[in-house]
Amino acid sequence: MGKVKLSNIRVYAHHGCLREEAIIGSDYRVDLEVETNLEKASQSDNLEDTVDYVHLNRIVKEEMNVRSKLLEHVAKRIMDRVFSELTTVEAMEISVSKINPPIGGDVEMVSIILQRTR
Repeated sequence: MGKVKLSNIRVYAHHGCLREEAIIGSDYRVDLEVETNLEKASQSDNLEDTVDYVHLNRIVKEEMNVRSKLLEHVAKRIMDRVFSELTTVEAMEISVSKINPPIGGDVEMVSIILQRTR
């Protein structure tokens, strides 16, 4: 087994429960890690034998462009697509963070973390 990890994917999106968040939008950070068998890829040196991180990044960016009220909802959509489109992924952890959330305090970011195993 092995892991493919994407760290600090930066996206501007319009998630949130407040009407203003839908209009103005804000900055988000997504981190994800997938577990898969990397033995074949480590020997073959062929892209088709691994989980393509370009594909993972595309899923994240496409799903982050679909508005959700909750970070949990967008994270689940990303997970659903990863497990659907990348059948060699055995487990996944994703963190979706809202940078500078509108919560009336000095908070750098709020994050949710979801984990799933196939």
